[in-house]
Amino acid sequence: MTQQQSGMNPTEWGLLLLLSAIWGGSFYFFAILIKELPVFTIVFLRVFLATLALWVVVLLSGLKAPDSLSKWKDYFIMCLLNNVVPFSLIVWGESRVAPGLGAVLNATTPFFTVLVAHAFTTNERLSWNRLTGALVGLFGVAAMMGLDAVKTMGSDIYYQLAFVLASVCYGLSSVWARRFSATPPLVNAASQTAASSLMLLPLMLIFDHPWALPMPSNLAIFSQLGLSLLCTAVAYILFFTIVKRAGSTNISLVTFLVPISAIILGAALLNEQIGINHILGMLVIGVGLALIDGRIPAKLIAATRG
Repeated sequence: MTQQQSGMNPTEWGLLLLLSAIWGGSFYFFAILIKELPVFTIVFLRVFLATLALWVVVLLSGLKAPDSLSKWKDYFIMCLLNNVVPFSLIVWGESRVAPGLGAVLNATTPFFTVLVAHAFTTNERLSWNRLTGALVGLFGVAAMMGLDAVKTMGSDIYYQLAFVLASVCYGLSSVWARRFSATPPLVNAASQTAASSLMLLPLMLIFDHPWALPMPSNLAIFSQLGLSLLCTAVAYILFFTIVKRAGSTNISLVTFLVPISAIILGAALLNEQIGINHILGMLVIGVGLALIDGRIPAKLIAATRG
């Protein structure tokens, strides 16, 4: 396919919203786990437990594992770009970066994805609406999180750069994931997390010495299960489904929606207040999403010319 990637249909938008809601809850799990477990242990358990669950479902579904070395090589590259490196950077960065600023920095993902997709694909070329939409959406996330989040930018610069580098990795991984479009999303999710587990195991053993760690609390155990089964196993099935149906640029839009989901979940579960900046930020994000989708701007341009 060489034509420009089209906008998403209602089903694809629904999948993207569901994925954003699931990943929005991951921030709460991280906040609990980082107090009791070291970085590589959290990340390894996240992908390892997800791998166990996913392969059980793969086998029960009658699907087969990839049987070529070249395919597994692609999965190992995918796990580096989409799991091992960004997960580790984000968990490390969250030890010194406020969640609000982390959400803003993570929302640079669509910007990097637009650039990467333009460089390495033929049907997701850079256009004015994609680039403008990415910048507008980023501004909306910053406005929603408020000045308190943005004004701390520059302090703890290395921890903040960790989030930016993670966003670059996500941009690269969204484009790399296109090569798995012929494989069922369930197999893709299971293969990616399996490769991630193999890469993270020696890192955890060398740096974290898990055998010397104290037993985590029940809250931490349930948080780890939620992070692994819901925010990883289920989430990556959705991720590969959206990439297959809607393309790499569209899957990156989830980073605009995750802060919205986190704020709504905070209001619903923790009685946190939703302020005017949240509402205005959500509206601006909506404009950015519409620009990237492209159909509304195209209709407006056609109307003015008609």
